[in-house]
Amino acid sequence: MNTSIRLAACLLALTLMPVFGQPANQPPPLTRFNLNFPGGTPAQLVKAVQKATGKPLNVIIPDEDANIGLPPLKMDNVDVAQLFQTLGAASKKIETRNTSVLLNGPYYGSPGYSYTTVTTGYGFKTDGSLSDNSIWYFYVDNPPQAPLMPPPPPPVKSCRFYQLAPYLDRGLTVDDITTAIQTGWKMMGDMETPEISFHKETKLLIAVGEPDKLEVIDNVLKALQPPPPNPTAVFQERLRQIIKNPQPSPVPDARAPLSPEEQMNLMEQARKKGGQLPTADLPPPPSQPQKLPANPEAGQ
Repeated sequence: MNTSIRLAACLLALTLMPVFGQPANQPPPLTRFNLNFPGGTPAQLVKAVQKATGKPLNVIIPDEDANIGLPPLKMDNVDVAQLFQTLGAASKKIETRNTSVLLNGPYYGSPGYSYTTVTTGYGFKTDGSLSDNSIWYFYVDNPPQAPLMPPPPPPVKSCRFYQLAPYLDRGLTVDDITTAIQTGWKMMGDMETPEISFHKETKLLIAVGEPDKLEVIDNVLKALQPPPPNPTAVFQERLRQIIKNPQPSPVPDARAPLSPEEQMNLMEQARKKGGQLPTADLPPPPSQPQKLPANPEAGQ
């Protein structure tokens, strides 16, 4: 009787040993393998893992991510979870991207941009407990690029003509003027400058470009104009010329011819005084006699 009890107790202990030796519902460990992957697509990596483990691998790869390029991988004594966890960590990158276009950039007339940073990466993930039968899915973290605002339209160009004859007549050359203009554009940092050409026949400087940049030509030509004359200096110079070269005052001609009325009055005055006519002061008589006006006193 005692022997039977002891035998039953031993059989019960042997039955319960696996239960107490490991936790209940513990999944078996993942298969370990060595991998030498030369690089390629996600599907090619899955085939390389299946060949290394000798077991199928449950993986879902979206069509839009099927052509993602994976780097070469060489690992020893790893399981699938370790492989995919390391691949996802190595693929993470921080990128700087444009978010919008500013109408007024750092330089006048050029567009500017605002920026943001995003984290990108890819890998394999699964949900639930890990086992050789887990279902993995391939993912790509790549936030879409926000649509950029279109840059402002290019400024409208205009054509202007500048007459250089007054400047050339004062001894300046075309090279002197154009060099000053181009120096102004260079100091302003303009990468695209207007086109200028000199027309010899008309002595015109022809310029085609943005209106704000053509103002440099206006400013250069304005600066090259001679200063306006000083009224005080002009008056003093004129006064010196008069003092240096005085002009004689015109003397009235005593022998200037007299009108008939003046001659009659002069003769009448001489008659009343009883003297002779001042023939020296009278002009010569006319070649033809003139008819005297009627005067009652003349017959007396």
